[in-house]
Amino acid sequence: MQRDPQASEQMDRPDCDALLLRRTYAQFPLVNRAVSGWRKNYELFIRPVLSERKRARILDIGCGGGDIAVNLYRWALADGLQVTVCGIDPDQRAIDFARAAGRRRGIREPAVEFLPLGSSQLAADGELFDVVLSNHLLHHLNATELQQLMEDTEKLCSVVAVHSDIRRSGLALALFGAATLPLSGTSFIRRDGLVSIRRSFTVAELVQRARPGWDVEAASPYRNLLIWRPACDR
Repeated sequence: MQRDPQASEQMDRPDCDALLLRRTYAQFPLVNRAVSGWRKNYELFIRPVLSERKRARILDIGCGGGDIAVNLYRWALADGLQVTVCGIDPDQRAIDFARAAGRRRGIREPAVEFLPLGSSQLAADGELFDVVLSNHLLHHLNATELQQLMEDTEKLCSVVAVHSDIRRSGLALALFGAATLPLSGTSFIRRDGLVSIRRSFTVAELVQRARPGWDVEAASPYRNLLIWRPACDR
């Protein structure tokens, strides 16, 4: 199955249907619970970092509807850990949705905040976070943008960064297509999800694009983890 980097996702269009976009953000929590694996990422990579600090900062780059950022905060709170989470996305539509969804779940700033920014803006401001992450972002980026994300992460991250993305395969495409049939036409989830799989990387392709000091790991189900551990690599 060849990668198709030219395929475009409807939700990335500034003129896409606003109602379908809101429904897409609203359905992200369901899809992410099923396929993104962030509870395991939290347990393996993030909780150990938080446990060693009285208070830690987490940055979610390309936060979309904000469900990953909110879940990380709630998991840490349940574990008795002190953390603040910042979700950033250059799309104001995503930020507006994330802020409203957070308020509905009882989340208030500054515990979790959502800002209409890109990672380069924060890096230029000298911001520093213990943990930096992204979910299903890498396949959206061209070659230059992917390198910039890694450079920004190296400036922003003090302990560990985990960029989790889809891993391309024909079976993943077939399974996702079948599983999301009930959502067809209700949002962009099914159509854009299938495009995302076709745009995503294999492990070998991501290894070729990784900057020195970065690790690439395969995770289940059908995910790639692009990992930066500055404490070990510097």
